[in-house]
Amino acid sequence: MKRILTLVAVIAVSLIASAVSPAQQSPFFGTWKLNVAKSKFSGDQPPQNATRTVVAQGNGEKVTLEGVAANGSPISYSYSSNFDGKDNPFSGTPPYGADAIVIKIVDANTHTAIDKKAGKTLITSRAVVSKDGKVLTITSKGTNAQGQAISDTTVWDKQ
Repeated sequence: MKRILTLVAVIAVSLIASAVSPAQQSPFFGTWKLNVAKSKFSGDQPPQNATRTVVAQGNGEKVTLEGVAANGSPISYSYSSNFDGKDNPFSGTPPYGADAIVIKIVDANTHTAIDKKAGKTLITSRAVVSKDGKVLTITSKGTNAQGQAISDTTVWDKQ
């Protein structure tokens, strides 16, 4: 009887330990390098380089972006989102003067985002991971904090 209870306990612990939540399986997770040559920027100069790191955090994700802007200044910002439709603050210096972001899941390979400044929508984006999980394409449209039109498509390669 003890053997059976021990075996059942071991199986139960193994099943719980091996269970992975859907968020932990996201194709968005990992390290992504900006492919400047394949990206298109209007209204602003492309950065020299950028690395986007996406990790599981709670029921959502934490995104950190580091790089070098066209003028040589550092790019560094991050945010965390639970995909709950609520504003999430940026830390660091986010793009376009935004101070908050809202991320929603459309499907397993697609997210939408709204970058805001003082509650006002600046930029809307659609992020799609390719079916093979190797390319992330983010299409963004709107205006920056100075009111200039933005229409960018960034292409990121999985590392």
